[in-house]
Amino acid sequence: MTKRRGLHPDKALSALKVRQVTKAGRYSDGQGLYLVVSDTGAKRWMLRIMVHGRRRDMGLGGANLVTLADARQLAVKYRTIARNGGNPLEERRKERATTPTFAEAARQVHSETAPTWKNPKHAQQWINTLETYAVPHIGNLQLDHIKSGDVLRVLSPIWLEKPETARRVRQRLKTVFDWAKASGFRTTDNPVDGIERGLPKQTAKVEHHAAMPFADVPAFVQGLQRADKDGLITRRAFELLILTATRTSEVLKADWSEFDLEEGLWVIPAERMKMEREHRIPLPQRALEIVEEVSALGLQGSYVFPGTKPKRPMSNMAFAMMLRRLEVPFTAHGFRSSFRDWVAETTDYPNELAEMALAHSVGNKVEAAYRRGDMLDRRRAMMEKWASYLNND
Repeated sequence: MTKRRGLHPDKALSALKVRQVTKAGRYSDGQGLYLVVSDTGAKRWMLRIMVHGRRRDMGLGGANLVTLADARQLAVKYRTIARNGGNPLEERRKERATTPTFAEAARQVHSETAPTWKNPKHAQQWINTLETYAVPHIGNLQLDHIKSGDVLRVLSPIWLEKPETARRVRQRLKTVFDWAKASGFRTTDNPVDGIERGLPKQTAKVEHHAAMPFADVPAFVQGLQRADKDGLITRRAFELLILTATRTSEVLKADWSEFDLEEGLWVIPAERMKMEREHRIPLPQRALEIVEEVSALGLQGSYVFPGTKPKRPMSNMAFAMMLRRLEVPFTAHGFRSSFRDWVAETTDYPNELAEMALAHSVGNKVEAAYRRGDMLDRRRAMMEKWASYLNND
């Protein structure tokens, strides 16, 4: 059948599609109605119409509050107004009693987007930063009255003193004003756009964790193995951290349910990972021996390395205190860098394999392609080689 040309899709979306779609982008329902999905997963409706000969984009609300059927009904209403020579944007502004203040808008955006966050703590942090740094300056101002100078008053006090916080506040301000424009509460450009031109240049301050040279790590690990029985649990936990190139919290809060000794796997769930993505760790033989040794001790509770209090994990200062007692001027986290340097300087394993072992985010499209799988078998061979290096095998 020959495809007919010149026809635009009509009612292309379904309620199920609206619920299930998660990939950021714009999805056409037809007749100028779009579902817009942001990078955070938030969903909103947008209507593209001609108003007095000019193309205008008109927000129709969040998809969690406005159903597909309601969005279509609103689209028909506003298209009709536009065809009859009216201005649907002005019409909607008249329908709304007052323009909300920034504080009201920030809380509304938070309530609409909070369900899309996987981590409730991060969702709460989103609104907390605005309540702390923005609301005292512009909280009582109506959205359509806020200008770039007002945004500068928010960012200037923290731009150099707290650069990372300032960048987060800037991005969250931009999100609120984008919502305001899409909702018809602003007709001017986003006051955050180009704001850096009015701020001093930030100088990147990078603090690296002190890392032991990889050539010295085998002797350190073998020292952990030779030590007497005092502090056995801490030493075994520390050795497992080095063998698996994991983070301190990932080891200290390790749960027995995460280990499959028959498969030689440690699977850390997404909620315990920094990047909020499940991490499968192939356990080399020495790591399996450690887990089995600790299991044989019959310690109570679900934590592999329990602390002094029942049903509590080991203190997050345990490794730091051990290093201090041994007068070792490095950090536990730094052993991840030791592993990374060993891979780069002594092996032929590719960069993406080491990054995957460290559960790092991937910074370019080539490496991102490897995320379709986790290259478990190749990583298993690499971790066994690392374990052999640590034991001088």
